Amino acid sequence: MGDARGATGDTQGAIGDARGATGDTQGAIGDPLADRVRRVADGIAAPEARVAASVAQQALAARLWSVALGCAVRYGRIPDLDPRLLRWDPAGSAPDDLWLTAPRPGAGGDAASVAEAVLHGHLRPLAAALRARHRLAPGLLWGNAASALAGAARQLTRRAQELGRPDAGEHVRALAARILAHPLLAGTGTLTGADFRRRSCCLYYRVPGGGVCGDCCFTRPPRSPRPRPR
Repeated sequence: MGDARGATGDTQGAIGDARGATGDTQGAIGDPLADRVRRVADGIAAPEARVAASVAQQALAARLWSVALGCAVRYGRIPDLDPRLLRWDPAGSAPDDLWLTAPRPGAGGDAASVAEAVLHGHLRPLAAALRARHRLAPGLLWGNAASALAGAARQLTRRAQELGRPDAGEHVRALAARILAHPLLAGTGTLTGADFRRRSCCLYYRVPGGGVCGDCCFTRPPRSPRPRPR
């Protein structure tokens, strides 16, 4: 893992001194963000690097939301997810690709605190780095973040029901709904009960055999344009 730092962090220019999901570009593994996108591209046979970048971003968002939501509901507060403490191994896979160097209590478990930790602490700088590299539209990336949030909430609600904790499941749903009203996520889709329908597409339909996701704005895959050189 070398000295790659954080799950995300501040970006200077296109990559600059980026840390976290963008990684420490001078670390032992070189460029963690580019490495992760390449690995995802190879794994799903993505026809364009930006398709892999979108998929990678949504997967990391889901991991961060799951940690924050689960702790907020279970303990009433979240761990300190400061990018300087959170490490990310772009060559790893869940659940071993993320870890905290110094686990310690963070902010409260209210919607504003969760949004501050995940959206502002991680997903906004990650989106900036990916947009600079891969021509990804802001609406797509925030749609990915919202979709990942709704998906994490569904999984946690299902688990709460399995454990006989419907109250916890309702807490998760309510918390997710409040976070989806955040200015960065507002307008990304429509939440009806536990079902979320986004207004953008993550581009997964461009993967060979990929189709459309369950919450996609499309009901069927649109005709894919000719892939651009990677």
